[in-house]
Amino acid sequence: MGLKKKLGLGVSTAALGLSLIGGGTFAYFSDTATASGTFSAGTVDLTSNPEKVIDVENLKPGDWMVRSFDLENNGTIDIGSIKLNTSYSVNDVGGNNTEDLGEHIEVSFLYNDDKKDQVIYQTNLADLQSQDPDVIEGNIFSGWLGERGGQLEAGTSDNLDVKFKFVDNGEDQNEFQEDSLELTWEFEAMQADGEER
Repeated sequence: MGLKKKLGLGVSTAALGLSLIGGGTFAYFSDTATASGTFSAGTVDLTSNPEKVIDVENLKPGDWMVRSFDLENNGTIDIGSIKLNTSYSVNDVGGNNTEDLGEHIEVSFLYNDDKKDQVIYQTNLADLQSQDPDVIEGNIFSGWLGERGGQLEAGTSDNLDVKFKFVDNGEDQNEFQEDSLELTWEFEAMQADGEER
């Protein structure tokens, strides 16, 4: 056998050996395991029942009325805080108002007990409209929800009583005759704090 053939056969043998080392198969024990998970978010669903809190006609200075409504947590997670945004508009029929009718409507948030006379917080509609919702939450709902451990649990409701009074200030209030005030309360629910699950 010539030198060229021996070199060629040697190179071929070396190449075959390298291919067996690099691409060969080895026998060993093995196993696999799979883990999966699901993350499903809950819901915060706050409703007011009834939606129309108050509807009064022929109101005069000195009149008051107590209205009750339920705040319901129809969601799947607990509500930790509730904020109240107040807005209203006055229909000045005579175009003669020098004062804001909202300043003359006193609002008292009451504890929901049998007596309905223990005040949580008292103000007037004008001040309520201008206050920061965080202040309202701290003054009204933290005390009210405090009876429930500071939160409104999923699938529960609680009653809130509110007293409205057209304050008789002892002065001429004729400018408000035939006027009306449209009130909107928007309740904003925030979830309870996160927890280890």
